[in-house]
Amino acid sequence: MTLYRYDYVIVGGGMTAAAAVQGIREVDASGSIGLISAEPHPPYNRPPLSKALWKGEPESSIWRGTEAAGAKLHLDRRANGLDVATRQVKDDRGDTYAYRQLLLATGGAPRRLSFADDPIIYYRTYEDYRRLRALAAKPLRFVVVGGGFIGSEIAAALRMAGRDVEMLVPEAGLAARVFPAELSRHLVDFYGSKGVTVRTGEGVTTLVQRGAKVAITTSTGREVTTDVVVAGLGILPGVDLAQQNGLRVENGIVVDQMLRTSDANVFAAGDVANFPNAALGVRTRVEHEDAANTPLPFFYSDLFELGYEAVGDLDARHETVVDWKEPFREGVIYYLKDGRVRGVLLWNTWGQVDQARALIAEPGPFRAGDLKGRLPRG
Repeated sequence: MTLYRYDYVIVGGGMTAAAAVQGIREVDASGSIGLISAEPHPPYNRPPLSKALWKGEPESSIWRGTEAAGAKLHLDRRANGLDVATRQVKDDRGDTYAYRQLLLATGGAPRRLSFADDPIIYYRTYEDYRRLRALAAKPLRFVVVGGGFIGSEIAAALRMAGRDVEMLVPEAGLAARVFPAELSRHLVDFYGSKGVTVRTGEGVTTLVQRGAKVAITTSTGREVTTDVVVAGLGILPGVDLAQQNGLRVENGIVVDQMLRTSDANVFAAGDVANFPNAALGVRTRVEHEDAANTPLPFFYSDLFELGYEAVGDLDARHETVVDWKEPFREGVIYYLKDGRVRGVLLWNTWGQVDQARALIAEPGPFRAGDLKGRLPRG
């Protein structure tokens, strides 16, 4: 058992942790930094795992080079104890890390379906990518559970790799919680035109491994047999260390505008942080790449030849104003609530993220008619 002493300890090995190391170095060139990560790999860019790597980008392109900034990486170990009174973190190997300031960049664990001997690949990590990419090189059949952000990307990636793909989507369309219903339903037809079988209104009731195959019973009573099951069901924020110490937790770890928790020496950032968003006027927690870098939610995706950038709070329950240049191919969708623009979807429309952010920052009030043509549609 070893006691390490650092000025800064970061728990987590993802993009937020990597961004934090760079941020520390911008203001403190010599302070000691210790990073504890459950993954066996140094920090890497996560979005290429479901995007660029499937399109031929080399795996070498994902690494963040965090160790070059002078951080000591403690990999393949889990932080399982925190004592804010003594300012110490413990890991599952019995080592202890004393800190002056602590950042909890613990991200989250994939939501899982509750089946014994679960054979599902819950897609999130580099190891998940390597496993799935190896399977995709074989003439196997794949079922993707979930029609949200990750499920849609993985289904497209597998189909572009030439595999047979079926999607089980409990909602009425793809990304139904984010996109307007008309666009969500259109994507079902679009995926069908690409050879993906999309079963909307169907979840998973039972799942059993039968030799090399997996037998699924869906919520409609239909039986599906497949070789590989992949799920993209979102994450559960990693709040265990915070809860152990009575730090405020509510849909993530609650922080102020400086990302401080209820303990002045402990900070939280990234997927796990519930922070006050000045532009939206609410507290929010964001499970996308840009949560590591900026306070206003931003994410992007590639779905076959379609692509989009999304800024702010995209909630299908908001009023939506659709401004197509070409229906379902190119345009802008605005999300309105209480007279303010809460989010903007730039559908196959590029180079307008900053303008979208500026629009969201405006107090309004806006009406639907005010927004047609507000941003160029392409």
